[in-house]
Amino acid sequence: MSYAGDVSPAEAYEAVTASDGAVLVDVRTRAEWAYVGVPQLGAGRSPLLVEWQRYPDGSVNEAFVDQLRAAGVTQGTPVFFLCRSGVRSVAAAEAATAAGLGPAYNVLEGFEGPHGPDGHRTVGGWKAAGLPWTQG
Repeated sequence: MSYAGDVSPAEAYEAVTASDGAVLVDVRTRAEWAYVGVPQLGAGRSPLLVEWQRYPDGSVNEAFVDQLRAAGVTQGTPVFFLCRSGVRSVAAAEAATAAGLGPAYNVLEGFEGPHGPDGHRTVGGWKAAGLPWTQG
């Protein structure tokens, strides 16, 4: 593993709401933020919204690390990466670590989690854990 580790959505929420220094970075696309929803952190705090892959073509965001730095993520900043299901967030955590940022963590199951038996993403992730979120 080339990043600090994996955490559950509840562990990530606890870390970013208990510490002024820790940040949650949602690496999904603009379309996902607008149509699916965005995590809420309370107390005037918001996740950083930085696409790992660009919408609509899916190309990797070559400015990703620069955008993290511009948002204030530095070496020593605990940073928790969240995507839809916990795959893109691993790549983001690896890129941040390689750039000397973090410690960087992957949020397991992401915002929506895996597909359940009915084909819907309702069995895991941030939303299914009952953590706060809002929809555009």
